[in-house]
Amino acid sequence: MLALALLPAAGAGLARAGSPALLEQAPADFQAVIAGAKTRVFPAVVYLRCVVENFELGKQLRHVSSGSGVLISADGEIVTNWHVVDRAREIRCLLEDGRAFEAELVGADKDTDLALLRLKLPPGAATPFAVFAEGPPPVEGDFVMAMGAPWGLNRSVSFGIISCARRYLPDASEYSAWLQTDASISPGNSGGPLVDTRGRIVGINTRGAQVGGDLGFAVPVETVRLVTDRLRRNGSAAWAYTGLQLQPLRDFQRNVYFPGEDGVIVAGTDLDSPAREAGFRAQDRIVAVAGRPLTALMEEDMPDVRRLFALLPPGEPVAVRVRRDGAERELELRPRAKGVVLGREHAFARWDFTVKEINQFETPDLFFQAPNGLYVRGVRLPGNANEGGLRPRDVVLRVNGLEVASLDELRRLHEESLARLAGGGGRRLLLDVLRNGQRVQVILDLSRDYANP
Repeated sequence: MLALALLPAAGAGLARAGSPALLEQAPADFQAVIAGAKTRVFPAVVYLRCVVENFELGKQLRHVSSGSGVLISADGEIVTNWHVVDRAREIRCLLEDGRAFEAELVGADKDTDLALLRLKLPPGAATPFAVFAEGPPPVEGDFVMAMGAPWGLNRSVSFGIISCARRYLPDASEYSAWLQTDASISPGNSGGPLVDTRGRIVGINTRGAQVGGDLGFAVPVETVRLVTDRLRRNGSAAWAYTGLQLQPLRDFQRNVYFPGEDGVIVAGTDLDSPAREAGFRAQDRIVAVAGRPLTALMEEDMPDVRRLFALLPPGEPVAVRVRRDGAERELELRPRAKGVVLGREHAFARWDFTVKEINQFETPDLFFQAPNGLYVRGVRLPGNANEGGLRPRDVVLRVNGLEVASLDELRRLHEESLARLAGGGGRRLLLDVLRNGQRVQVILDLSRDYANP
């Protein structure tokens, strides 16, 4: 696994490749090229200020976070990162010309860390915008600039090269490899554009790390264009779900190597998944989908293969050719819509804890124990839940003997509990929870109101 501390760049400063000493040696015409590219894109760079909800500490809190974005149309469409606007209840945007507008969320996708916003413009207003690069993708050695608003400061630009054009990051490359650059990407620069020398967007700045030098990672423009179009049409990326667990032919990380030069290996299938229903088995070699050959030789090839499956139409059968025990056969796969990948959250006053819905993709370990259940997101300190011994990640099963079927059901039980307290009763609450696979009973004494001592 990659032993790097990768930070969401919720940003850019000065890069080594863009140091004054280096630029002083550059021909005047090259400096003019860089200045021209900056001039074309800088007016489209947006500073975002978000009011974000947080439930991790056992209560509903709000704080201010900042990030960057880039305008991609005259009517105020902005591309930024999902993690910049995740759980945002207010999004304010500052343009380079000093105009400030609120923005609405059109759609967001956690899997690629991208989001699409639209400014709430007055009638007749227009905005500058930057354009996506067309043609061949960037390659190692290409000059690029990372633009944004790092550390909540005004706009800045850093200069560097593409150091890797197809970087695979474990647990962060579901449907897309990354552009790696030595142009500095710092906190606050998330969502800003990575720009080529022609002033075109080649990526969206997303992650940064400082490990013996600057490392920055951007979502490549082909992924940005694909996801942005889907967010505009659907409000979500609308990925398909198959339940296939795949691995490349040359799996260096696991020290497993398969013979041959084509296909991708099935490592396993999820329970109750389309892949399990279609009859896929571990060690199957998938060689074609809907007549289209595919190969994942190395881990860098895996995002393209996963994206191929994720773009299949949900609910429609597709023929998948596999090689098993030396013979080829065809399986019929019927993908499902992936749906939401994050559960809803809620804070329960006086109980002094927050709850979140269990989601197959966000908390797969809890999903295995209690599909569609609820778990304790956070416990307030000090508070009644903490005093009673409730812990984060406890799965809530029953409240006072009544089974909890949904977040809405728990909210109803909470309202009834507060009503009993207001009437002078209901000072003890019995919770049945699942903790590390074991059923545990927790009793909360609600006599004390920690929020209003």
